[in-house]
Amino acid sequence: MGLRRSIAILLTLIGIAIGVLAVDYLRFLHSPMQPQDEASEILEIERGASVRWIASRLAEQGWIDRPLYFRLTARFNDTATRLHAGEYRLTPGQTPYRLLERLAAGDVVHHRFTVIEGWTFEQIREALARHDTVRLELEALSGDEVMEQISGKPDHPEGWLYPDTYSFPRGTTDREIYRRAHRRMEQALEQEWQNRAEDAPVDSRYDALILASIIERETGIAEERHRVAGVFAERIDRGMRLQTDPTVIYGLGDDFAGRLTYADLARDTPYNTYTRAGLPPTPIAMPSRAAIHAALHPDRRGELYFVATGDGGHVFSETLDEHNEAVIKYQLDGDASRLRGYEP
Repeated sequence: MGLRRSIAILLTLIGIAIGVLAVDYLRFLHSPMQPQDEASEILEIERGASVRWIASRLAEQGWIDRPLYFRLTARFNDTATRLHAGEYRLTPGQTPYRLLERLAAGDVVHHRFTVIEGWTFEQIREALARHDTVRLELEALSGDEVMEQISGKPDHPEGWLYPDTYSFPRGTTDREIYRRAHRRMEQALEQEWQNRAEDAPVDSRYDALILASIIERETGIAEERHRVAGVFAERIDRGMRLQTDPTVIYGLGDDFAGRLTYADLARDTPYNTYTRAGLPPTPIAMPSRAAIHAALHPDRRGELYFVATGDGGHVFSETLDEHNEAVIKYQLDGDASRLRGYEP
C-alpha cells in the first residue's frame, strides 16, 4: 500500500505540474506582449534565421519571457518551416501566437519610395542611392544599360519611369523598383495613346512621351496643362520651333548655371528647341499621366506663346506683339529696352 500510495502521489504531482505548465504555456501564447521601455519596435529576420535565434532575439529585446515556449509553438504548428525573412513591426498588445502567424505569412514592414513628377532619371537614381532600405544592383550601369536590364532594350531612360509612390520590403533592389515604374509607364502611355484625341499633334507614343515631359516641366498648374499643350500643338502644326526653355536647360546639363541667358538660348544642342525644329530626341523628364493626357488632348485656342508670371502661372498670347508685352511686364521688370535680342 505504501508503494501504491507513493506512486499515486507522484502521478498527482506530475499531473499538477503538467497542468501548471499548460496553463503557463497558454497564458504565454495568448497574452498580449508587453515590452520593456527600450525594446525595439522592429524585428529584422535575415534569410535563413532559425526559430531559436528569433526567440532569443525577442527575449533580448524584452518582448517575450519564455523563448522556449515560442520555439515549441513554432515546431508544434509547423510555422518554423514557413518563416519569412524581412522586417516586422512589433506592437504592444500583440500575442506571441499572432506574431508567429505574421512571420509565417510574411507580413513584413513596407517602405516607400516616391518618383516625383518632372524628375529626371539622374534625380531618381540619386534618390534611390540615398534610400537605405533599397539594395543597389544597377548603380554602376549607364542609363541605357539600366533600361536594357529592365526592358530588354537599351533605350534612353528619360521619361520611361512612372511618377508614383512605390511600396516594398527592405532589401528590394533598384532593379525591381525601376522595372515596376517602367511597367506602369508603358501601361499608362498605351492606354492614353489608345484614347488620344483626333487632333493630337504627335504621330507616335514616344513623341507623346517627349511632348508630355516638356508640358510637365513647363507648368505645375493642372488647369494649364491642356492649354500649354494647345500652344505646342499649334506650333507643331505651323512648322514653328517649340522654343521651350526646359529643353534648353536639359541640353545644357551640368553647364546650366541656374538662370538661362541669351547665350544659353543660342548654344546649339540636340535639345535646344530655339535652334532646332521639331521635338527634342528624347523626353526631358518623367511626365505624369495627366501630362500625357494633356499632350494627346490639347486645348487649342490659336495661342502661340506663353510666359511665366512668376507665381507659377502663365500668360498666353496669340500674337508676337502681345507676347512681347507680357515678357516686358513679367520677365524684364517693365524695361522694354531689355527685350532686344530676346527671341520668343
